[in-house]
Amino acid sequence: MVELRGEEKRIYVADMFSRISGRYDLMNAIMTLGMDRRWRKLAAKTAGHSLEGAALDVATGTGDLAFQLAKTIGITHVTGLDLIEPMITRAQKKARNNKGSIPVSFIQGDALALPFPDDSFACVTSAFSLRNMPDVALALKEMKRVVKPGGRVLSLETMPSSRGLFRPLVRVHFRTIVPILGAMIAGDRSAYTYLPRSVEGFHSSDALADIFKASGLTDIRHQSLAFGAVHIHWGTKRN
Repeated sequence: MVELRGEEKRIYVADMFSRISGRYDLMNAIMTLGMDRRWRKLAAKTAGHSLEGAALDVATGTGDLAFQLAKTIGITHVTGLDLIEPMITRAQKKARNNKGSIPVSFIQGDALALPFPDDSFACVTSAFSLRNMPDVALALKEMKRVVKPGGRVLSLETMPSSRGLFRPLVRVHFRTIVPILGAMIAGDRSAYTYLPRSVEGFHSSDALADIFKASGLTDIRHQSLAFGAVHIHWGTKRN
């Protein structure tokens, strides 16, 4: 199913995430040995650094990055947007229990046609979602459109691991262990077979940086994490 494109991919991914929404957070923690929380914390800090205003988290899932953004100095409000209704429902439930002082709200919407005016947000983020979108370039252009001049667009993404000592271990983990865990814990081996395969079929770090640049963003930077299996990319909208 990794080879799916366009509307066919959109439908497949929407159905898949709807099925696994109940175990999504637990599987993320298990697959990453709890490191996904640290990565989101770093992504939020990077996205909001020295900025003030509202933040948008695209394809927010159950809202974990949105809640991290709400803890970032200078951020006044966070909106999380996701196409998948069961994900939004779970994020909204978390928001009701959220004790933070910054308001966090969630809406259903399409990352390829964001329902916001131009220049609306101080920063716009996405986590572990670009590789599941039918059109990565369009998604980044939309994120760039709604960020304010001088604002920041950031992605946190799992990517094909580069050559190195730990590459074989990473491949075994994703190809063999993750599908087994998906079957045991989420009851959905096919979803957790697709997700690791989607990483291998995604852009390299350099290629994604080029797409950031092609969207019109400047000062493109990236940071490698987890022995190169996870990357943070970010860029700035021209003033």
